[in-house]
Amino acid sequence: MVLVQFLVVLLFLYIGMRVGGIGVGFAGGAGVMALSALGDTPGEMPLLVIVFIMVVIIAIAAMQEAGGITYLVALTERLLRRYPRLLVITAPISTWLLTMMASTGQVSFACMPVIVGVAKENNIKPTRALAISVSASLLGIVASPISAAVIFFSATLEKNNHGWGYLELIAVSIPATLLALLVTSIFYLCWDRFKKQDVLHDGAAVATFGVSREIPPYARRSVLIFLVGLVAVLVYAILISPKLGLIAHPIMNSGQARVGVMMGVALLIVVGCRVNVHNIPSGSVFKTGMTSCICILGVAWLGSTFMDNNQQELQNAVSSYLLDSPVLLALLIMLASCFLYSQAASTKILFPVALSMGVAPGVMIACFPATASLFILPNYPTLLAAVALDDTGSTRLGTHIIDHPFLLPGLMSVVLSIAFAAGLVLLIQ
Repeated sequence: MVLVQFLVVLLFLYIGMRVGGIGVGFAGGAGVMALSALGDTPGEMPLLVIVFIMVVIIAIAAMQEAGGITYLVALTERLLRRYPRLLVITAPISTWLLTMMASTGQVSFACMPVIVGVAKENNIKPTRALAISVSASLLGIVASPISAAVIFFSATLEKNNHGWGYLELIAVSIPATLLALLVTSIFYLCWDRFKKQDVLHDGAAVATFGVSREIPPYARRSVLIFLVGLVAVLVYAILISPKLGLIAHPIMNSGQARVGVMMGVALLIVVGCRVNVHNIPSGSVFKTGMTSCICILGVAWLGSTFMDNNQQELQNAVSSYLLDSPVLLALLIMLASCFLYSQAASTKILFPVALSMGVAPGVMIACFPATASLFILPNYPTLLAAVALDDTGSTRLGTHIIDHPFLLPGLMSVVLSIAFAAGLVLLIQ
């Protein structure tokens, strides 16, 4: 019976992937109905994760309407044009930083035309910079202090009193992902120059022109307000941390504080930057973010329904293997993540189950970057956008499923992130 239910889950995930976009969430909800018809009790809906995503998206959408994202992309363009020969390093690091701040890969879409433009102006194939930047945007969500995946995982750790929490998690994920991207970028910079694979059109210069961006008058202010809110979230988490004990009995827990601060940030941006609040829902960040909410709701609900109804059988079947082999656990998370379409959904479905099986929290934190393996199948929006925006024709998907230029750089960055995370966990323990 477990096998039949698992095949039902795979079937509806496949249907969702074929439909694409918000249809992934629709398929997840329909899959829950199918499992219920087989006798399963519907699992817990990931409403807390959805709320966290919504409030962050609201704040970022307000910042976008005020011109904040345009301002950040302009700063990124200035950096990339200043060091064009290091594009394979500066582009991924910039994308990682922007995604970490905004907790959404939406900002990376705005950076990709800049990456392609700078590459063409300097006779550089944009493929490598784009490939690592896609991975950087995914790892940036793993490192983001306000992403839904980080918030849910840290809440799970703190709820079960594992001795690990929010501060320890970001203290591992931020440096581990950044170091991994640096090593990956430097390796491919040297490799492509040694093999002479980074030259575009045999050295013939391609004339391009930078996109003229008029910075709205309150763009800088909106970014400042957002950054102050982000710092406030971090400071409050430090103050109420049980290990520090600075505030023993906080009125609000860290999750409530994040929700309140992000909604307050949105209000301050609307009022202080003269944003027309009626235009916020029509922005690309708001639309993409709400689409992600529906996708995560459907897929995570489908996954939790299957896991909750078959937890004992799965635990008996695989717990001994997972406890003895962290490498196998990381591989399972990587494979599951490329189907679940979201770091938050992967974390919501897989991590509580693994912890309940007795997997050490430090091992789970080390495996956390594995949830960024959404690039394995060539259907993730950021990956498809990179292919579409590269008008040089050097970034192409292969004839088979996984023979695309994003796979190897992505795998290298994720595996290195796991390795660095494991080393940092050992230092913190």
